Amino acid sequence: MNQQQYIKETLYALCKAYVVQRIETAQQAMDAAQEAANSESKSSAGDKYETGRAMAQLERDRNAQLLAEALKVERDLKQIQIDKNYEAAQPGSVVVTNRGAFFISIGAGKLSLNGKEYFAVSPASPISTALAGRKAGESITFNKLPYQILEVY
Repeated sequence: MNQQQYIKETLYALCKAYVVQRIETAQQAMDAAQEAANSESKSSAGDKYETGRAMAQLERDRNAQLLAEALKVERDLKQIQIDKNYEAAQPGSVVVTNRGAFFISIGAGKLSLNGKEYFAVSPASPISTALAGRKAGESITFNKLPYQILEVY
């Protein structure tokens, strides 16, 4: 396996771990909120019971939404093809610029690999949109800053 393929596979694995962590955290929080709603015991003040139960239900619903978002990100990640080299910036490619390296995949943020930083960005992100279709040797201006594309793979 060449170095570029190793980098892409490792970045993909880091993104996958990020997604799994998000799913687990949301699931645990949702379960805890459900448990709180179920264990809210009736007290002499009925309103207090109903309020506590409603708050726990809201918390559970909020965590269910976070879980749904995390599952969508997981589906998006599964769509990314990393097994080929790209000439132009697109989902699944790594774009190395004079201002950083970007893995166009999901919005997982900064990832460190062998002492080098990469930014996992969603294809819909502003930087990905600016880079889309660009090749090594081209340049873009993003946030009023010039970016020179050094390498795409």
